[in-house]
Amino acid sequence: MRKPIQPLMTYSTISHTTDSSSSRVLKNLFSFIGLCILLLSFSAQAQLKVTTTTGMIADLVQNIGGRYVEVTSLMGSGVDPHLYKATQGDLRRLSRADIILYNGLHLEGKMQDIFEKMARKKPVFAVSSLIPRTQLLQHGHFPDPHIWFDLSLWQQAGQRVLQILQQQDPKNKQAYADNAQLYLAEMQQLHQWIKTQVLSIPPAQRILITAHDAFGYFGRAYGMQVEGLQGISTASEFGLQDIKQLKDLIVKNNIKAVFVESSVSPRFIQSLVAGVKAEGHNLSIGGELYSDAMGQTGTPTGHYFGMVKHNVKTIVDALKSTKPQP
Repeated sequence: MRKPIQPLMTYSTISHTTDSSSSRVLKNLFSFIGLCILLLSFSAQAQLKVTTTTGMIADLVQNIGGRYVEVTSLMGSGVDPHLYKATQGDLRRLSRADIILYNGLHLEGKMQDIFEKMARKKPVFAVSSLIPRTQLLQHGHFPDPHIWFDLSLWQQAGQRVLQILQQQDPKNKQAYADNAQLYLAEMQQLHQWIKTQVLSIPPAQRILITAHDAFGYFGRAYGMQVEGLQGISTASEFGLQDIKQLKDLIVKNNIKAVFVESSVSPRFIQSLVAGVKAEGHNLSIGGELYSDAMGQTGTPTGHYFGMVKHNVKTIVDALKSTKPQP
């Protein structure tokens, strides 16, 4: 007797298979929805667009803002902020920014009107605004704007950046505070390192002569006499009497080296060296310092700490030597 043919799948088997497939489909659907929600949450947390004038300020913002900011600097390596004029591209960058940060203290003298106009439409801040005027060096009617060369003052600028970011983006307030604490602690360590390095220069040789008077705060903070061929702005002029006074100072103190700056033409310092040598005194260019702008992006001096370390090493190596630099 032939056995009856058994069905390949019973109703219960079909039902179980269908339920399993549906379960997998639902599981995949929920996973997809979850992924979409996650991606949307990331995209919703857009970075703050911060436009700065100088690279030094951009470095502050990037280190304190971290992944929550997108930073653009208008002035790159070798750019003189005293003489800088905004381009049409700069105006577009400023108009697209959520926040605009500049140094203040008349460093960006030719852009002041732009900042005042932009401030009617969006947040515009000077990072120097927390520094008491009693801590600023005065040159005539104007304060010296080169505050980044005294790291204790630049820490105050960092506190101002922290304050601004927390005000404009309160949901990430703690992250900004954590970043600032780490970065400013490193800056304090560097501040102490500079003091130690300068002490290695013989006291009589602690005289720093540069193209323009950008290192006044450096001299005050770390115990050096600083002289510039030009004033605090590269727009200022100098005369024969200024050159004569520098020559007399160099000969009297047996100074072996003077310094050029990356954002200022070297020809005036070169002329000074030639003139002093013509009078029988050995003098050389001790190296190039970064004053109003940092180095090229992607190099050690393209970061604030790297720029500072380069300057200090260049100054110390040249001035503590008993022989002129080649």
